[in-house]
Amino acid sequence: MAECGRVDCRTSSHTMDKSITLPPDEIFRNLENAKRFAIDIGGSLTKLAYYSTVQHKVAKVRSFDHTTKAPSDKLYEISVQEEVTARLHFIKFENAYIETCLDFIRDHLVNTETKVIKATGGGAHKFKELIERKLGLKVDREDEMTCLIKGCNFVLRNIPHEAFVYAKHADPEFRFQTTHPDIFPYLLVNIGSGVSIVKVESEDKFERIGGSSIGGGTFWGLGALLTKTKRFDELLQLASKGQHTNVDMLVKDIYGGSYRSLGLTGDLIASSFGKSATADKEFSKEDMAKSLLHMISNDIGQLACLYAKLHNLSRVYFGGFFIRGHPVTMHTITYSINFFTKGEVQALFLRHEGYLGAIGAFLKGAEEDNPNQYSWGENYAGSSGLMSVSPEMNPMQRARSGTFDMLEMDRLDRQLVNLPLLQDPSSYIPDTMDLTEDALAREYWLYCFEDALDGVVKRAVASQPDMPEAAERAEKFRQKYRHKLQTLRHQPFAYGSLTVRSLLDTREHCLNEFNFPDPYSKIKQNENDIALRYYGKAVKSLEELSWEERQFALVRVELKAERPWLIDSYDQWLERLKGPPHKCALFFVDNSGVDIILGVMPFVRELLSRGTEVVLASNSGPALNDVTNGELQILTERIAAMDPVVQLLRTEIQNVDVMCLVVVILVQRKYEYNCLPLPSPSRLDKVLATVVRERQTDLVIIEGMGRAIHTNYYAMLSCESLKMAVIKNSWLADRLGGKLFSVVFKYEVPAGETSQFSAALTPS
Repeated sequence: MAECGRVDCRTSSHTMDKSITLPPDEIFRNLENAKRFAIDIGGSLTKLAYYSTVQHKVAKVRSFDHTTKAPSDKLYEISVQEEVTARLHFIKFENAYIETCLDFIRDHLVNTETKVIKATGGGAHKFKELIERKLGLKVDREDEMTCLIKGCNFVLRNIPHEAFVYAKHADPEFRFQTTHPDIFPYLLVNIGSGVSIVKVESEDKFERIGGSSIGGGTFWGLGALLTKTKRFDELLQLASKGQHTNVDMLVKDIYGGSYRSLGLTGDLIASSFGKSATADKEFSKEDMAKSLLHMISNDIGQLACLYAKLHNLSRVYFGGFFIRGHPVTMHTITYSINFFTKGEVQALFLRHEGYLGAIGAFLKGAEEDNPNQYSWGENYAGSSGLMSVSPEMNPMQRARSGTFDMLEMDRLDRQLVNLPLLQDPSSYIPDTMDLTEDALAREYWLYCFEDALDGVVKRAVASQPDMPEAAERAEKFRQKYRHKLQTLRHQPFAYGSLTVRSLLDTREHCLNEFNFPDPYSKIKQNENDIALRYYGKAVKSLEELSWEERQFALVRVELKAERPWLIDSYDQWLERLKGPPHKCALFFVDNSGVDIILGVMPFVRELLSRGTEVVLASNSGPALNDVTNGELQILTERIAAMDPVVQLLRTEIQNVDVMCLVVVILVQRKYEYNCLPLPSPSRLDKVLATVVRERQTDLVIIEGMGRAIHTNYYAMLSCESLKMAVIKNSWLADRLGGKLFSVVFKYEVPAGETSQFSAALTPS
């Protein structure tokens, strides 16, 4: 299993086994800054949660005071500062190793302010004295079901692609669901030793509406009697190799085929273990385990269907010790749900279902800090990801014995919400291409990112010339990110849907992990300084043109190409401009330098001249060569001082959270690469969403290949939108039916809306 470690609890010392895959401090990270602990101990697995503060470097910009003797050719100065952020850590390991793990935590826990540990699960009672003795903390036990629901709500709200549908014979097998703005109501079927069925109606309102004594414990107990196999995972492994039809009596065994009048196919199980009563032979352990797994999974699936239909619920999440990401289990439950509801109810599984109780217990202990008022994001640098238990699917299989799973989440500076202008937030998918579904695209982009790794390392080192240890940190970054890419090649579903955006997210997280906050800061500074010198001349040239010539020149400066274009609705846009001005335009800006100063700002100036308010949206933090909010504020202030049109009219500048990050597009791989931002309107700053609503925004402009093609190409908005990009990647151009440097100019009006000034265009 990737990114997990082994602990040998048979040693007499309190240290980790020397053969551990990851150093102990990479498993239990930031323990010295831990503020709060929670633990969930089940029948075989222990889940530890703790909150820590993480100190890391951030790049800040500050405008020069040009009344002093500061360098007159520089707009702003760059400084690197230390910043403290909050991080949640979740670690899952086997109970057999609990003593050694607690010893390690005790030996490295230096924060004496921590007095209490929240605990849930059956082991909160069983191991209470052990935990208190080892850690010197008081154990405060919490209700298991309450913790479970709190944890489930938390991951559904905060982790994109947390829930997935499993389809055994599909490609891909895992289909991830987008984060829904309203997660309630839903049914949670928690399969532990027994089964609890819970209807969840709101954050704090839930009810256990049913259950069954036939659950994971039944499978384990009967399986042990039938096969003499005592370990749960070994029993699952036997089941994955078995053939249940050797043991189960099918419909065709009774009727010689299907029972058409009742709609029963011949391959349907008529009687679990039915053949064992009449056949005079020995049955293999594998076949019996498979039959048992089918029997219990089908029973649970039917029970879940009955409760879902009784309470009119279409979303059913399955979790608990019994699931454990096992393909055979998920397939059987999914088949059962589909059969009994004819597709009306969907079986959904969770990437982090094993952490729900620990997360809930932590949240119970953190209520004074109100963690739900923040948004959280998964840190890909410190998370293990979803792994398969099937060795056939993955050579680095999840061998549970002595291994660790890890999940890390960072608290974001601001609360993220949906963009109010999305036509249907529940169906919005930010990424145009899902690399988990497209094997050729996946291999191409993984190769591109691997091929670019040397260049990224070189740029990271060059960004910190005064730090001798930068080369060593950059090498550690290289190793970590390459390992992530290798994991994704074997397990593209490890972190949900794999996209070009998620590959960049992962790279940014790894860069930040090793204190490279903004490798492009000085490059951006130089490009901004140079481009600003030409702003006045560019505006003067535009003003000398006729109105119609100027409109085309503004677009041509953005797109740097003459017509014909691959996607071309410029004529409709021009007609729209002949009509009344828009009330407010939301403009997602792109790269620093020429793009923002000589491309975006003249375009914005024209909108302002028409009487349209403009909201400029930028990344809140560094993401390759994107212009950041701090840089944009300085640039806009300087341009306003030079240009009375910009000075007299109001411009709002707001943040797009850095979690949106960027896409890197490689131009023929070996050459310099262009960086393009990737906003996801389902993860935007709440302040920006409020401004958009209050200003009655009726136009959204999205520029750049990352924003307008890799993401949001098919995004449907409730207002007019303009998507502009030059395709700077030959592979992508070919995919879209064009050539390198083809242009996309896509003006759209919401479906069903007509205007004498514009025409609705369907996505190409």
